[in-house]
Amino acid sequence: MSIQEIIEMFVQKLYALDMGAKKLAGWWNADVNNIRSAKKIFRNNMKTQKQGVKILLFDIETAPLEAYVYQKSVWKANIGFDKIISEWFMLTWSAKWLFEETVLSDGLTSKEVLEEDDKRIVKSLWKLLDEADIVIAHNGNNFDVPNLNTRFLLNDIPPPRLYQQIDTLRIAQKQFGFTHNSLNALAKLFGFDPKEEVHFDLWVSCRKGDEVALARMEEYNRRDVTLLEEVYLKLRPWIKGHPNLNLIIDGDEPRCPVCLSEDIHVDEDNFYMTAVSKFPVATCRNCGNGGRIRQSIISKEKRKNMYVSIAR
Repeated sequence: MSIQEIIEMFVQKLYALDMGAKKLAGWWNADVNNIRSAKKIFRNNMKTQKQGVKILLFDIETAPLEAYVYQKSVWKANIGFDKIISEWFMLTWSAKWLFEETVLSDGLTSKEVLEEDDKRIVKSLWKLLDEADIVIAHNGNNFDVPNLNTRFLLNDIPPPRLYQQIDTLRIAQKQFGFTHNSLNALAKLFGFDPKEEVHFDLWVSCRKGDEVALARMEEYNRRDVTLLEEVYLKLRPWIKGHPNLNLIIDGDEPRCPVCLSEDIHVDEDNFYMTAVSKFPVATCRNCGNGGRIRQSIISKEKRKNMYVSIAR
């Protein structure tokens, strides 16, 4: 295996960084010196990424609503506001900073569930989002972020500071043709250990304030973010419009906009072209992201005199 291939293995299996080089060399049929070099490069890039950029991965679990439903309304889920007995609220959350080992989480007590009071754990998650430059969630655009904003509003908590979002579900749906796009389905497809399968009974027990169920829900939720990190890193080189980390850090050195690595190869024979410009393509040797330099190799004079086609 080449050093770059070993680095890609570390991206997928972060736990391997703590294993001995000789053992990994045997497992992966790789040269032990390549393993050591790849470890050094990967750890240096991890340190670089942490400098000045705070990327938060998070996931929430919510309690189901309780409502009266007519038998004819079951399949259409046509439930009027006057038929709702009890509103939904947040049961647990889990989060971690990208590349950090610690998984953070919080969950309601039995008393808080019975009182439907999630303000304490909503505030604890707000503190993390208020620190983040970028937040990552699976189905975050349609579920986690709007639902979290709802709980902020209803608990009289102001908006956190502005952050950019990455939704791994939307990326999977728009840029690929996977048969299923759930986090667990993608994990299995990529060869990662999937999270535990649980059933709706767990949510019902949590709704009743069952302490054992609540503890199990929080543990289930914690696995979500470690799996989310693995899936995000697998998808990362393919993400179109990934936030440019260069805009967050200080310094003028040329770095990868996705992982901040300085190990970038500019291919002078490969070009990205617009209607009037031409840019050499650049590839990050650390994360695999493909981009381009910003300066066109077409002169201003040539662009000024250039004809372009009209879209019809």
